[in-house]
Amino acid sequence: MFNLIVRNVDWKAGRANMIDGRALVFTADRLKSQFQPDGNLALDDLVKLPCLFMQEGIHDELAYVGHITRHQITPKGIIFDFTVDRHIGPLPNFALYELRSALGIDDEFEFHHTHWAVKDEDLYHVVLRMFASRRTRPNVFELADFANVNDRLVSAMMPFAKDFSDVYDTIGEAAKSFRMNCQRADEIWENHSVMQDIVNLIDSSRLVVCDLSGRNPNVFYEAGIAHTLGKEVILITQKLDDIPFDLRHIRNIVYDNHSEGRKELAKKLIATMETILNR
Repeated sequence: MFNLIVRNVDWKAGRANMIDGRALVFTADRLKSQFQPDGNLALDDLVKLPCLFMQEGIHDELAYVGHITRHQITPKGIIFDFTVDRHIGPLPNFALYELRSALGIDDEFEFHHTHWAVKDEDLYHVVLRMFASRRTRPNVFELADFANVNDRLVSAMMPFAKDFSDVYDTIGEAAKSFRMNCQRADEIWENHSVMQDIVNLIDSSRLVVCDLSGRNPNVFYEAGIAHTLGKEVILITQKLDDIPFDLRHIRNIVYDNHSEGRKELAKKLIATMETILNR
């Protein structure tokens, strides 16, 4: 059992407040009866529970695990002091959102609404699951602890040569069929290292299309990263011989780089994307 306290405040400050009317919303009736037996909050009992202090949102906002150390009721609501567990560290909301059922959060609105709820679930068990899914950090580039996938993003890994511009446009048109956007690393400049931008793009993508035409070593490396991160990878090539032996067991699309060939490529990409997205 734990307190879920959601509000857009600095949860590192050590003090916050909550309006009385927002207490015990999104809380099961059985727990409401336990912690509000006579119509008044049993704060002395509530503060004995561990807390998940969460900012509003389902993206990069941060949440903290901790305990309430002191509390008082005032005309403006409940004021409480608290500490956060430094050993657990901040938890990104997008990762908590993926585990919302395990946290007893049945309504997504809870992530966007200031309130204080009590959940019957084991908070530390859920946190342990999160840490078990935390990824190993590579040495040559940075990787976030938890994956944050954009379900509307398709990334294209291919040579940046002009000859591939029309192919890139074809991939983009196929993505639009599913209301998805397509991006290539040369369109991004968020880090000093191009490689870091490429990794970030792959990591956040729902689908990754890798064009192995010409046996470009950079694309081979990027395909390996995508496979390692567990991405859905679609391999395309202008020549079957350009696909390395170790990858030939994976289904691929062979295309011709001319107008009719790219039209056929678009049809095959759409069919493949539909199969993957409907799994």
